[in-house]
Amino acid sequence: MKEDRSAFDLVATRRRFLSVLSAMGASLGLSTANAANETPAIPAGERFPGDPPENHVVYQLNRADPDYIEHILNSIAAMLGKYADNVAIAVVAFGPGIHVLSKSPKREVPEELRQRIAAQAKDYGVRYIACGNTMGTLGWTQADMLDFAKIEDVGVAALMNLQKQGYAYIAW
Repeated sequence: MKEDRSAFDLVATRRRFLSVLSAMGASLGLSTANAANETPAIPAGERFPGDPPENHVVYQLNRADPDYIEHILNSIAAMLGKYADNVAIAVVAFGPGIHVLSKSPKREVPEELRQRIAAQAKDYGVRYIACGNTMGTLGWTQADMLDFAKIEDVGVAALMNLQKQGYAYIAW
């Protein structure tokens, strides 16, 4: 009988321990299924510098109109303000929009907008991608583009590939 009592006590002790453990997990917001089967998501605010961003967005920039360009730059600034280092941003410029990435644009691009673009690239890592097809049509080469501009053979293909990588596509 003593052996039966010891086994019973052991089972009861294990059950109490699991109950306490489950209650502790619940108070921490964990379910037993989550704790046992899944890697918990990193809670907001617990990312560390250098962690990859969880959010990705790519903007289409295909017009040379200063108001249009300013709207895109304002949206990028808002995304950076909201997500800080937790967002990867790319801008693909093609057609008339390519002039924002030229050292000597053939269409009017206000200097203030050019400075904002350069600052976003330098200070926040916004990637600016120039369409090689559009550049070819204009007779431009890498030497005609701002130093931070990355050239892709086909701008629309760059948009498509970024979408395949999980980037949300934004077009005005």
